[in-house]
Amino acid sequence: MAGLSPDSPSPTDITVHQQSRVLEVAFSDGARFRIPFELMRVYSPSAEVQGHGPGQETLQTGKREVQITGLEPVGHYAVRPQFSDGHDSGLFTWDYLYRLGRDESQLWRDYEARLATAGLSRDAAMKPAAAAGGGHGCASH
Repeated sequence: MAGLSPDSPSPTDITVHQQSRVLEVAFSDGARFRIPFELMRVYSPSAEVQGHGPGQETLQTGKREVQITGLEPVGHYAVRPQFSDGHDSGLFTWDYLYRLGRDESQLWRDYEARLATAGLSRDAAMKPAAAAGGGHGCASH
């Protein structure tokens, strides 16, 4: 997970847009991003999604319609969204939100390439971790 660098822009405004399913974040450097909830969910910085090391990532599918049902501030450096599918363990630092907004196009391309390699679509149902070869023992699952 990206940490908070001392010279990083910080959010000046955060708005959850339920109908369009985007998190709008304005930053102190003038940047403004509209980050889709689906992108946030499939790139959640949680161990459930990222694993505990390289090669342990869990490819997320079926998240196109996910909503953010809550957004909890974490100190002065992050937020913890609660998603409608029950996922709530990702801490999104300001650096990480900035990266999601700045690199959105590339992140979508990377995600779609990983789906294609796995023979899956964005709308495929998630397989249980044990059936998908996961089950790496993270207590948050």
